[in-house]
Amino acid sequence: MAARSPLGQGSKRLDRALLDLGLGLTRRSARELIAAGYVRVNGRALRKGDLVAAGDRVEVAAPAMARQLLANAALAPAVLYQDAAAVIVAKPGLLPCHPLRLSDADTLMNGVVTLFPETAGAGDKPLEGGLVHRLDNGASGAVIVARSPLALKLLREALRSNRIARRYEALALGELTRPLEIDLPIAHHAKDPKRMTLAPAGTRRALRGRPRPAFTRVEPLLRLDGMTLLRVTPHTGVRHQIRLHLAAAKLPLVGDVLYGAPPAAALAPGRFFLHLRRLRFDSPAGALVDVQAPLPADLAGMLDALEAARRQTRRNSEYPPW
Repeated sequence: MAARSPLGQGSKRLDRALLDLGLGLTRRSARELIAAGYVRVNGRALRKGDLVAAGDRVEVAAPAMARQLLANAALAPAVLYQDAAAVIVAKPGLLPCHPLRLSDADTLMNGVVTLFPETAGAGDKPLEGGLVHRLDNGASGAVIVARSPLALKLLREALRSNRIARRYEALALGELTRPLEIDLPIAHHAKDPKRMTLAPAGTRRALRGRPRPAFTRVEPLLRLDGMTLLRVTPHTGVRHQIRLHLAAAKLPLVGDVLYGAPPAAALAPGRFFLHLRRLRFDSPAGALVDVQAPLPADLAGMLDALEAARRQTRRNSEYPPW
């Protein structure tokens, strides 16, 4: 049970008041608490848009589980590395990294806290726990999770200063024959919250928020039937950076419908060919960490099929018909 009086002067919406008082984690979670009947104002249940005034008594009585990530043993991920400061796990494609509501339990972090309960309290955002970085739902690969608040602080600082080396493997539509460097700032799309957009210097189109610098290095590994397997090294960490930079270079990721590619028949809807294959950094626990995440079955199977088709095409060209 928590009970407080709204801060400041004047009236405000009940959901906003919960946030200001620290009784709600997000606007959405505040509304869920109100809808579930856990909130009382002066002993009465109100709606989310009802106004509360300075001096009103706001009470919240929610289950203990509402303040922490729920464990889900069915989603316990493969552990690639662990030490006293952090763990590295393999995120499958299409699995979100963390929930949007604490009542959700179908994300990577719900699986992680099953194996490492201390990660739930490593961060100041209960929805994220000790998550050091994220991967898009449609991507897969290695994810770092801190085991303590200090480790989270140090690892996020290392990530911001590019002291955590990340290498991705990506399959893109189109052909690339030489290394490519892409240096284009990125901002949130003005109208579509699901998209990011390029924001080169001097752009005049409407943006949401300030553009952030974004730098990506791309190297070709293998050409396959009008596609190229790429090694991608981001030197910054902007949302959708690799996806947007490759699309700008006319090399959209296979399956990335949001940024211009057609659906990939070999991949599940929403899945695209982007995998964080390797991480290298100094752990706060003192070890040099160099971890690789194997390609998951869906991406490995797609590559195998493309390579088999390429070998068959080569054999056919070597033995032309009479």
